[in-house]
Amino acid sequence: MKNKKIVLLSMAAGILAMSLMAAPMPVCADAIWDRWQQADSLAAAGQTAEAAVQWKFLADYYAGTGDWQNAALFSGKLDAYYDKIGDYDQAIHYYERENAFWVKAGKDWGDVKLQRAEQIRTTIEVYRQDADQERLRAASLPASGQLAKFEPAYGAYIGMYSEQDPKVGNYFTNIDDVYGKKHAIYLAYAHFGQPFPTIYAQRAKEAGGALQIAWEPDDGLSSVTDGAYLREWARAAKASGIPIFLRFASEMNGNWINWHGNPAAYISKFRMLHDVFAEEAPNVAMVWSPSDNYENGDPSVPPMLATSNVERLTRIYNTYADRKPIMLSETGVPHYSHATDEDFTEWAKLNLQRLYEIMPYKYPRLKAITYFNVDQGQGKARNDYLLSDNHEIQNYYSQLIRNPYLLSSVSEAAQPADGIGYVPLDADHQTFTKTMKLIPFIKIPDVYIGKVEYELNGRVLAAQSDLPYGLELQAGAVPEGSVLKIRVFNKAGKQVASKSFGVSSQIAVDVDGARPSFTQAPLSISGSTMVPLRAIFEAMGAEVSYDATTKTVTAQNGCTVAVLSIDQTTAYVNGTQVQLEVPAQLVNGYTVAPARFVGEAFGGQVSWDGKMRTVTITKGKLRGASR
Repeated sequence: MKNKKIVLLSMAAGILAMSLMAAPMPVCADAIWDRWQQADSLAAAGQTAEAAVQWKFLADYYAGTGDWQNAALFSGKLDAYYDKIGDYDQAIHYYERENAFWVKAGKDWGDVKLQRAEQIRTTIEVYRQDADQERLRAASLPASGQLAKFEPAYGAYIGMYSEQDPKVGNYFTNIDDVYGKKHAIYLAYAHFGQPFPTIYAQRAKEAGGALQIAWEPDDGLSSVTDGAYLREWARAAKASGIPIFLRFASEMNGNWINWHGNPAAYISKFRMLHDVFAEEAPNVAMVWSPSDNYENGDPSVPPMLATSNVERLTRIYNTYADRKPIMLSETGVPHYSHATDEDFTEWAKLNLQRLYEIMPYKYPRLKAITYFNVDQGQGKARNDYLLSDNHEIQNYYSQLIRNPYLLSSVSEAAQPADGIGYVPLDADHQTFTKTMKLIPFIKIPDVYIGKVEYELNGRVLAAQSDLPYGLELQAGAVPEGSVLKIRVFNKAGKQVASKSFGVSSQIAVDVDGARPSFTQAPLSISGSTMVPLRAIFEAMGAEVSYDATTKTVTAQNGCTVAVLSIDQTTAYVNGTQVQLEVPAQLVNGYTVAPARFVGEAFGGQVSWDGKMRTVTITKGKLRGASR
């Protein structure tokens, strides 16, 4: 197998250097030329703060005249200056402005600047646990509403390239022992012209997984034709009896491979292969896999300069996710740089959490992540991505992938076994019952985070200095209308960011272990827990009727009849009076009544868990039932 290149997400030093790639072209206006020369002289003398004043004037001037190239280049000087001195808000402003000017000039040279802007943008987002499967499935669907072949309904497959992992090799069944969980996808490399990789497929099948095949036409695209070899290869793929993700001629946009440079030919070959496998091997899903990596050719630039892998996916996701599921077919996070002999375990842990927790929640159309588990000590990048040669990293990875949201088996419309997913904590998703797990995505320009502090209604609940970040709230500690504030501190102990989120707990009701569905949620009135009458009575097997004239509810289950009227504190069970602490009431058109009466009316037992704000009703023998 040829040595593959995995490169870092992006390098700040390289990005900052972009502003130097071309010299602005001066104009003839004497006043403008004077300012230009003055700016150059100040910069040459190291007086960049004074030069920045002139650069700002020149950027505005050229923008006003429609000279977008010079406007972009002077904006580039400004964003590099502000980035260097740590004025990140101004740097972001000019990175975005520079990109806008390049777009007006008909160039895409500002893309890398936008990535840098995202890297230094302070971010605090929170994702919360959610059990609403209908909502989770809807958020994970494409615009067409139809899932692709083998695409999960929600959740993300985990995969691994393990051939160079000495603890696993190509014996995929070992992954469960080494990392604590079987993976859904195993990656192998194959070369066009060679036989189907049967042994890899057999071992993937033994491990209960699918196979991702990186199929590489080393002799160029012209060698890829529809003939006996292709048909035999396709039939062998079908005979494997497992799902196969076929990643044909990946990284086609990179000039380091033989199949680069002819997009029309690539598209034609890809479509031809799609048609052949649709005919011969319906267990094969085609994967279109361009490169989105930046080459770190400078061994003096450590990986820590790339602050986050999250923003790298944004552009691709926004471009394709409404039509296609997204697979990270080959990715990794280095924890050691051989080039600089430096350990980056903390940085790796920060970005592994972002890769396996934040990104699948932030991008619900991200449906698969395959980890490139290799130490590239002898490669050009000279970075170590191998999980198993760092005990702390290996255990941390195992901890992250225990999450059921990360799927370990490929099937049509797969989803987490526990039905749990994650959604943004926002105005539409701030209420919860019982407990709510929160996962924050925090990013600061300092890269490393010193402490994360969680404050609820002015009281500090918890503080975390160790990864992974996260918090679980219990309903009893979160009154309705609460405010959760997250404070972020850098390594020096200085608070550098904070953000507040609305959170509210709701009362939950369980009837014999099941949770009835409510349109009107239970609520507290005058200190009493009030529950929707019809929903609970029907969950207990009663038939319910309502007389709008007398505002009376009648419910019958077997020989037991319960009657109560709106705004009355006296109810009746088989004619016997029962006094209510709070009268039944209409709320948003629904009748609610005290939980204890509703649960006990038909012989049930009622208990209250204040920590979880949960009413538990256990059905019992009906009153008046025959012996």
